[in-house]
Amino acid sequence: RSVYDDQPNAHQRFMEKLDACIRNHDREIEKMCNFHHQGFVDAITELLKVRADAEKLKVQVTDTNRRLQDAGKEVIAQTEEIIRCRVQQRNITTVVEKLQLCLPVLEMYSKLKEQMNVKRYYSALKTMEQLENLYLPRVSQYQFCQIMTENIPKLREEIKEISMSDLKDFLESIRKHSDRIGETAMKQAQQQKTFSTALQKQNNANYGRNMHLGRSRILEAKNEITLKRTFEDEDEHEEEVLTAQDLVDFSPVYRCLHIYSVLGDGEIFENYYRKQRRKQARLVLQPQSSMHETVEGYRRYFSQIVGFFVVEDHILHVTQGLVTRTYTDELWNMALSKIIAVLRTHSSYCNDPDLVLELKNLIVVFADTLQGYGFPVNRLFDLLFEIRDQYNETLLKKWSGLFRDIFEADNYSPIPVANEEEYKIVISKFPFQDQELDKQSFPKKLPMSQSVPQIYIQVKEFIYASLKFSESLHRSSTEIDDMLRKSTNLLLTRTLSCCLQNLIKKPHIGLTELVQIIINTTHLEQACKYLEDFISNITNISQVTVHTARLYGLSTFKDARHAAEGEIYTKLNQKIDEFIQIADYDWTMSESDGRASGYLMDLINFLRSTFQVFTHLPGKVAQTACMSACQHLSTSLMQMLLDSELKQISMGAIQQFNLDVIQCELFASSEPVPGFQGDTLQLAFIDLRQLLDLFMVWDWSTYLADYGQATSKYLRVSPGTALTLLEKMKDSSKKNNIFAQFRKNDRDKQKLIETVVKQLRSLVNGMSQHT
Repeated sequence: RSVYDDQPNAHQRFMEKLDACIRNHDREIEKMCNFHHQGFVDAITELLKVRADAEKLKVQVTDTNRRLQDAGKEVIAQTEEIIRCRVQQRNITTVVEKLQLCLPVLEMYSKLKEQMNVKRYYSALKTMEQLENLYLPRVSQYQFCQIMTENIPKLREEIKEISMSDLKDFLESIRKHSDRIGETAMKQAQQQKTFSTALQKQNNANYGRNMHLGRSRILEAKNEITLKRTFEDEDEHEEEVLTAQDLVDFSPVYRCLHIYSVLGDGEIFENYYRKQRRKQARLVLQPQSSMHETVEGYRRYFSQIVGFFVVEDHILHVTQGLVTRTYTDELWNMALSKIIAVLRTHSSYCNDPDLVLELKNLIVVFADTLQGYGFPVNRLFDLLFEIRDQYNETLLKKWSGLFRDIFEADNYSPIPVANEEEYKIVISKFPFQDQELDKQSFPKKLPMSQSVPQIYIQVKEFIYASLKFSESLHRSSTEIDDMLRKSTNLLLTRTLSCCLQNLIKKPHIGLTELVQIIINTTHLEQACKYLEDFISNITNISQVTVHTARLYGLSTFKDARHAAEGEIYTKLNQKIDEFIQIADYDWTMSESDGRASGYLMDLINFLRSTFQVFTHLPGKVAQTACMSACQHLSTSLMQMLLDSELKQISMGAIQQFNLDVIQCELFASSEPVPGFQGDTLQLAFIDLRQLLDLFMVWDWSTYLADYGQATSKYLRVSPGTALTLLEKMKDSSKKNNIFAQFRKNDRDKQKLIETVVKQLRSLVNGMSQHT
């Protein structure tokens, strides 16, 4: 260690010490060699002595070896043969052992190939698993095992591809045949429901026999028809026991699911299956543009949807986890929203009530089928109530046409019955009772016209048609009764009322027809209580029930009568106007003809004959019509006198006009319609009478003196009216009396007229200023 110290000349001193040590050892070695040298020399000498013996021994050994070699050649040959045989035996044993290890592997691989050929892919996967985990590790050192090991992942991928291809084929197949699957499921659900309903009705047959006779007959007939159809369907399909699921081979789904589960890709397969089925759901839910035109379009649409969810329900129950209840519920809710939107849109185009009814039946079967598979369908039944309103609208449109046809075909004459048989036929169609008419002998006439029993029958048919939609909606009898009454109220208050109003307004409907319409509406109104009984019978709901709605026929027919009465007044006034228009007065005549005008006598005769027809009308209607006609006639005559185009009126014309008004007063006093008190009807002409009396008597001093007093003799004559007529007479007097200025009486009369005109003008001006 001192060599590495930092002392000066340390290395040199170390080398010097080392040389001294070497010299000491050399001296010791030399001493040792000198000590043993003699022994070495002795040993060499002994070896030289032994050389000769060694050569002899070598010769002997060589000779002995030669002899032994010659003698052992045969033994060696046999020994080598034995060794070779032993090696062969050991190799054979080794080969057998290795073959025993390899043969199961080869057998399993052959089995794998065979399974692949026969498309037993799930078994092939099991075989692959055994090969990989049990057989191949034992012989992994062999090259063929490496080839097998490399091929197994490829085979797995091939199996995955094949199974996925089969799944795609399966999905395509059920997409094409989903309508057939759904149709079968719907038929089975419908048959089951029909059979259950038939049994229920049969069990309630005894209860039904104790009900109202009419309802009993209806229900018994329906029971017989339903049971007959049910048993016929059972006989027809007795051998057909296949269910909707039996129509589908689900093995591709099972295989694919098992294969992907074994391969550890079950989640991938589930996601793929659900994604593809969602796409198919969207395609199934997409309707055709012309679906609403025929019931087959709706049936195919519903069948496809039912087929889709029947498959999903089956997959849900026979597989574990491929689809879940949450998934099917989510899919159904999505589908239900789409279905409701589609039905709302397409059903709105349906104008045929029969098509809407068939659509309703399809929706009910569709809902019942899916409800049987556990899907909630309450929203579908809610939709049916919306469609029911639309169905009622289509019914109302259809019955509107029927009512119009009935009204067009009616002759608006009382129904003649020649004998008892004809009378019973009419009574069987319409509930009519009249004790006085029953006492009359045949032939006789019923007061209503032919349209009344036809309308009554059609209202009942409407109730039946409305009832058809209410069936199978899972609603109580009370709700059905309420729906029927509301529908019937709409028919009466809107459809029938509108048809009656339009009928009344038609130009070809005359006074006779209007009178008959009023009579008809009266009898139809009285028949409303029988319609209420009819509804109660078919729904088995008593009318005394608190929540039972009433029929509004009273207001409907009352409004129609009011409209008909108003139209009678209007047509009477129009007829009066027609007669007035043909009046041909000579307003400048010097003297009257001494008799009433011809047009007025024709008018009075027309009014007399018309009011005779009104004998079947209620008294107030006839009286109002008569009063209205007289007032309108009075007003028209007054307007004729005061017409601005009439410039002159002679005294002779006033006298002729007075004769006509006298005829009007005589007509009013003759009581053309019974029931007026005193001279009520004559008061319609009071304005004309006071005006004409004023001019006929020329009592201007009394008029001017009593003007404004309640006891005035000419209270109904206004200054304006008197002034207008007086000016017309003044102008006529000026033109007709050329030499009036030379006659004192005419001059006095002219002065009087001018004086009265001035006073009347002052009265008129005073009234206008006061106003």
